[in-house]
Amino acid sequence: MGLTINYSGNFNPNVSISEMIEEVKDIARIYKWKYYIFKTKFPENNFDDANFNEEIYGISFSAPSCEPVLLCFLSNGRMANPFMFQHWLQSKDKNDEYLIYGNFTKTQYAGIEIHKQIIHLLKHLGKKYLMDFKVIDEGGYWENEDEKVLQDNFNRYTDLIENFSSSIQNHPKKDDESFETYFERLVKQFRSKNYG
Repeated sequence: MGLTINYSGNFNPNVSISEMIEEVKDIARIYKWKYYIFKTKFPENNFDDANFNEEIYGISFSAPSCEPVLLCFLSNGRMANPFMFQHWLQSKDKNDEYLIYGNFTKTQYAGIEIHKQIIHLLKHLGKKYLMDFKVIDEGGYWENEDEKVLQDNFNRYTDLIENFSSSIQNHPKKDDESFETYFERLVKQFRSKNYG
């Protein structure tokens, strides 16, 4: 639970991933964000191939109190989540392959300014290095850079989290109650309080 940015896309084969990595690394250093570099050069002539090897290419970085921003790709240029990719490599369940393509970064606890910085960086990188880049910003800032909309959405998520946390504290699990029954009771009380 918490305000999140979801994103997906493909690396543009006409630009250099090593240049993108260097640019993101420089930005991370300016802001003093931690970063991790994966492989820095794609295999030759692999972007037209639906298949991919077992390597991750790109960079990830973490702003304070923020989940990592994953600018990571498979060898065929498709954006991928390296954590889900490792899980999928172990299972090789074809039904779960779609999970490796969804990247997301929760910014709820990082705050509005970091959320805006990440959105602006994603817009810049999307134009310069990516194709078919799609972003779903639960803060609503991606669409029109309206700070009031972003503030309202941050407040709404914060209220929901605080209300749910308060519900758990004020309504503990009863000794004779199963977890399933307890969660059903919590959800009813939460909905009643917040939605009438």
